[in-house]
Amino acid sequence: VQLVESGGGLVQPGGSLRLSCAASGFPFSSYGMSWYRQAPGKERELVATISSVGGMTTYAGSVKGRFVISRDNAKNTVYLQMNSLKPEDTAVYYCSRAGIRGQGTQVTVSS
Repeated sequence: VQLVESGGGLVQPGGSLRLSCAASGFPFSSYGMSWYRQAPGKERELVATISSVGGMTTYAGSVKGRFVISRDNAKNTVYLQMNSLKPEDTAVYYCSRAGIRGQGTQVTVSS
């Protein structure tokens, strides 16, 4: 099982980023996927989840209305579109499947 995140970077407040997570080594379309984040000195936070076929999504209250999780089962990839970014969104973002996570991608929101 391998999960590889990409798309992080430095963005100004109010900006947008799209994270991607490429999955391999398992039947991707059979699994729900999640995005987590962890900021320095803070506990890991579940940001968003998506069901195996993408019909059901959930979001943390802190990102609801600003972030959108989606997936492309043909490409074995899950995405996190992040809009209206705030400094408090600064964290390492990880995608996850059933307790397995990738190496993460750093998102920094700063002017």
